[in-house]
Amino acid sequence: MKFRKIAALMLAGMMTVSATACGNTPATPAEPAAQTQTTPETKETPETTEETAPETTDTSSTEGGSVDLASANVSLDMWCIATESDSNRHSYEAAIEEMASEYPGITLNWEAFENESYKTKIKAAVAADEMPDIFFTWSCAFLGDFVSQGKVYCLDDAYQDYASELPEVMLANSTYDGKHYGVPLTMNIVGLFANMDLLKEAGYDEVPGTYDEFIKCCDALKAKGIVPFGCAGKETWCVTEYLEPIMEKSIGAEQMNKIMLGQDTWNNPDVAASVDTFQKMINDGYFDPNGISLGNDEVKANFMQGKYAFYMNGTWNCADFANDAEFFPKVKVSEFPVVNADKSKLGELIGGPSDTLAVAAGSENADIAAKYTFELGKRICHYGYLDGCGLPAWTPYGDTSSVNELTQTVAGICNNASGYVLFGDTAQNADDAQTYLDYVAQVYGCAIDGQGFIDGLSSDIR
Repeated sequence: MKFRKIAALMLAGMMTVSATACGNTPATPAEPAAQTQTTPETKETPETTEETAPETTDTSSTEGGSVDLASANVSLDMWCIATESDSNRHSYEAAIEEMASEYPGITLNWEAFENESYKTKIKAAVAADEMPDIFFTWSCAFLGDFVSQGKVYCLDDAYQDYASELPEVMLANSTYDGKHYGVPLTMNIVGLFANMDLLKEAGYDEVPGTYDEFIKCCDALKAKGIVPFGCAGKETWCVTEYLEPIMEKSIGAEQMNKIMLGQDTWNNPDVAASVDTFQKMINDGYFDPNGISLGNDEVKANFMQGKYAFYMNGTWNCADFANDAEFFPKVKVSEFPVVNADKSKLGELIGGPSDTLAVAAGSENADIAAKYTFELGKRICHYGYLDGCGLPAWTPYGDTSSVNELTQTVAGICNNASGYVLFGDTAQNADDAQTYLDYVAQVYGCAIDGQGFIDGLSSDIR
């Protein structure tokens, strides 16, 4: 337990590598939140509406640090993405139940939405000024766009009560112009998950540590009739979970951060080469051809059922894998190997603190919602860490001996990290992120090659 606390603090110190340049920088009416106290339903998203971004306003609270939740008697609405099938569902349910017991005067009406549709929904709500009191968001540019429009409540005063439990560095990706606007939960990286039973059939007792050996392993798997990878083409963010580690291990974290954060151009031949590397894996038959029409839940289920040897996705999946008694002994997690050792190295990872709760500036009870969000966020982080949904942004408390071995392995990988690049669809502003995702989808469908990818992005973005 002491080791895990040290690991978390070491990780916090290292996050400065990735959290150096998230600036203010996307949006759209949704139906009002249904009043569901405990079991929200997944909703579909209405059409995106055009937005006109107002000038940034300072929504700092003057009372946030002195709010007494125990005496509050209000109703708050919250939106999140913790659907029934989401790995974080239990952590939300447990945290919300605990909050209801401790603060019975506060009624939380919450809804959960599917990942991709939520991005459109929350942007529509921001544009229409129909936001819930508390909302889930990704940090960096995704949240920064809302902040720049003056739609997010400043949490500086409320944070004063939690500074000893929540390291300042963990708020870096949700800090804009020196002010805090988000409560981080757990943090994750993209992991390379492997079904070791299938690898053993191909003659491998460990996940190959070099790219050349990894390719040989994929060929050996194919020779045994085993599909190396499954990737959900219906959800483009899943495709980025494959492309971005390959890109990072080809051009290096420093260069990739510059490109993602708009400090350098996409017109980079090494980026084109990394896309070609990804497409060669596709063309060489390493990916399930049916994956182009599958969603992430289907691909993940296929991996757990032994249909693929590898699955590249966020380390929040450790929770679901650990909870499957039959599958858990078969799975290991590692990082993708280095493609170009002249530009990259092991320890350069995709991910970081991103999952965040924020408060709407227009909330009638913003000061109470701010205090409540910190309390709720701390508990979601606690239960999420115990469940294995990620590493904690908050200092761990209580008995953490139940944390599963996969999550502990991820902690070890992160403790040796030298650089992080935040997920591409949140590191970039909304317009750029959507353009980026459109080109990533074309790459997975082999409609364009690496040169077409950098030509398109350098023309449409920079």
